[in-house]
Amino acid sequence: MMKLYSGDLSPYSARVRMQIYAKGLEDRIQLERPADFGTPAFRQRLPIGRIPVLDIDGDLMPESEVIAEYLEEVFPTPSLLGANPRETAQIRTIARLGDVYLLNNLFMLSPQSRAATRNQGIVDLLGGQVTRNIKALNKMIGTDGYAAAGRLTMADCALVPALFLIESVMPGAGVENPVPAAANVAAYWTAIQRNEHAARVLVELKRGLEERLELIRSGAFEKMMKAFQEAQAKADAEA
Repeated sequence: MMKLYSGDLSPYSARVRMQIYAKGLEDRIQLERPADFGTPAFRQRLPIGRIPVLDIDGDLMPESEVIAEYLEEVFPTPSLLGANPRETAQIRTIARLGDVYLLNNLFMLSPQSRAATRNQGIVDLLGGQVTRNIKALNKMIGTDGYAAAGRLTMADCALVPALFLIESVMPGAGVENPVPAAANVAAYWTAIQRNEHAARVLVELKRGLEERLELIRSGAFEKMMKAFQEAQAKADAEA
């Protein structure tokens, strides 16, 4: 059995989990949170230091997009790609928009939601990028309840975690959520949350967010981050 090293709040992990649920692969792929995630030991095993990671009999494969494409090749039915090359290209374009144009900016923006002294220049830059890219998505997204191809695809798997993170991160950083002003994206977001696989992933993301917020409220998160940074600096110095 394969293993997917994953975490509830990781949007990239959520993308692959939604794909696993939609393809009915839970009896083939075990979901597991690595006990040493976030430690220098984890980074030593996996130099990128991020999840998800697909463990195939000890062969460790990082990067959500790579994992997603691999799973489509190994388990082609049911397909979450297009019925023809052009349809597949559209699916991959929207998935990339979610991964790169939305999530990357949101990750860099998220520290501003808990910064004692917020850098408004960073907030304006990154928040503006997310808003601009939601407007682009609004012109590209499907209007039938799915991101593309009129059915659940890899595009939906990438967008659901990204839109969840927009709702969770942007208001906390003092930026207005741009989704309600984008009519097509807003309609899609309402519709896709009724999909059973999207709904399941959203429950997991919300659970992870509550756990993170509790750690922040208790002060444990800052202590964990400090300990990790100190350990990482020591490991880097000894490398």
